[in-house]
Amino acid sequence: MAGTMKAVMMYDVGDLRVEQIPRPEITSPGQALVRIEAIGICGSDVHYYQHGRIGDCVVTGPMILGHEAAGEVIEVGEEVAGLVAGDKVAIEPGRTCRRCEFCKSGRYNLCPDVIFLGTPPIDGAFCEYLVWPADFLFKLPDNMSVEEGAMMEPLAVGIHGARRMEVKAGDSVAVLGAGPIGLCALQAAQIHGASTIIVTDVIPLRLRAAEKLGATHILNASEVEVEATIMELTDGRGVDVAFECVGTAATVAQAIKVTRSGGKVQLVGVGPATIDDFPVWEFIIKELDMSGLFRYANCYPPCLAVTASGQVDVKSLITHRFSLAETPEAMQWVIDHKDEVIKAVIMP
Repeated sequence: MAGTMKAVMMYDVGDLRVEQIPRPEITSPGQALVRIEAIGICGSDVHYYQHGRIGDCVVTGPMILGHEAAGEVIEVGEEVAGLVAGDKVAIEPGRTCRRCEFCKSGRYNLCPDVIFLGTPPIDGAFCEYLVWPADFLFKLPDNMSVEEGAMMEPLAVGIHGARRMEVKAGDSVAVLGAGPIGLCALQAAQIHGASTIIVTDVIPLRLRAAEKLGATHILNASEVEVEATIMELTDGRGVDVAFECVGTAATVAQAIKVTRSGGKVQLVGVGPATIDDFPVWEFIIKELDMSGLFRYANCYPPCLAVTASGQVDVKSLITHRFSLAETPEAMQWVIDHKDEVIKAVIMP
């Protein structure tokens, strides 16, 4: 299936261009060709657009961003089973070696040879077509839209975090930061049984969304003293689990301070490389467990199940939609109107 397709190429900081490039073709029996129908703009995409790098991942030449994607299968390789042309699928954006100790133990998100869409130098999914291993494509239930399929990626982060924290019935949880990931962490904690869920942010739109999605308390961090209020809401005990979804030194310290002795802190937000004012003494005397979170593993099937069953709502997080041709403007719009957007989705 030779031909060309439209793709959004990033050349430099702030420089996105919609161009015609060769359309990919299946080169392996285990691959499938997918027509992209929905792809979310992630905070990491915005960060690459603004700064050209995240940590050691640097955009050094023309590349395609984007990894929160879903679409329609157009063609399958000879050895693909369970998928046929016409199937709608969610695309898990990290393909791994399947051979290393991490892959074999089920923690394939830690595979040192992972190929992740939209992470330099790997091209992503802000384009019309993508060839991807069929075992990282997940058929959407009939009652799910491709928009919801694209949202399985941020939901997978929330589900993975709740699993790592072993959230259980009756737990009290704080979610610091109500962006798309924080709102997914909120719902993941909810379906795992948390009874008290306190969500903080400074953007009213996101706090209203958190309340609609089941947060028992919402706190505007620009209006209240978060630490004191959370301690008051938990009768001075602190929460069982804190999800830090902002990625700043201040909120990492805040997560430690609002967690009860013997509790757990999940670092979800990508923050600074080092934290000078880390409250080491409090961390030690509380005997807290702190966990890193790198993407997810084995989360797409449960994410699809809880979305299809109505246990979680990801569609309401989508506040804006743009065409593929509008992607450069959409990226800048998300930056300039952060108080008005939760999730923007490109619809090629």
